[in-house]
Amino acid sequence: MATAEAVHRVPTRVGELRVRVEGAGPVAVLWHSLYVDDGSWDRVAPALRAERTLVRITGPGHGGSEARRAPYTLDDCAAAAVEVLDALGLSGPVDWVGNAWGGHTGIVLAAADPGRVRSLAAFNAPVQALSPQEAKGPRLLVALYRTLGPIPLAVNALLRALLSETTRTSDPEAVGYVTRCLRGANRRGLVNAMRSISLQRPDLRPLLPGIDTPVLLVATPGNPLWTPEQARAAAALMPRAEVAVVERAGHLTPLEAPEESIELLRALWASATAIP
Repeated sequence: MATAEAVHRVPTRVGELRVRVEGAGPVAVLWHSLYVDDGSWDRVAPALRAERTLVRITGPGHGGSEARRAPYTLDDCAAAAVEVLDALGLSGPVDWVGNAWGGHTGIVLAAADPGRVRSLAAFNAPVQALSPQEAKGPRLLVALYRTLGPIPLAVNALLRALLSETTRTSDPEAVGYVTRCLRGANRRGLVNAMRSISLQRPDLRPLLPGIDTPVLLVATPGNPLWTPEQARAAAALMPRAEVAVVERAGHLTPLEAPEESIELLRALWASATAIP
């Protein structure tokens, strides 16, 4: 029997985080991408909450979570997720589902505290740090957003980076949601997140061989920072990782391709359950 939805505000080392809990069954933690919030899971949550207790964490500086000025790391985010679970009385292993930032956080948690992660799904989460060339665009966006806020130039650039052309031209609901997130964000909090999580993201590849849990790495053909080839190379470093490529989706795959995302997660969870 499904539990009623509850919203919590949980103090953590990265600030007070908004946490939405819904569903029934084993626990699955959902952590979103930069620039959006826990609403990015709305298209997959109705199906998933029938078989999992979903713990949707909104990261610092996003949505209804606190926006702190101090920089933070992926290690801090992983530790904050454990603080959330502990505050909710959830001590067992979880199925971790992360998009970009959330995928990075899950990788760090699975490496640092493997007993807390039963399975790991990382959608569009590049494991390599940004190269100097790749960082030029994000640095410009940080400067632009910090100085002028969500002006059309910045919003449109981020829409192109986050959503596939198919989504931008045929899914006004998704475009509207991401636009609202960008325009309504706390400027200082978002800039701090962009610096802390994107520009200062470390190379996560050294962690991969030590993650001995079922892992799904999801890539899309149009993402230059996380190509299917890069995902396969990362999976080759991990004992039990698989790669899925979702066509016609961009950076926000669970929002843009919810049905495919649901199928992939169900298959991952079934494989994790089948392992003795």
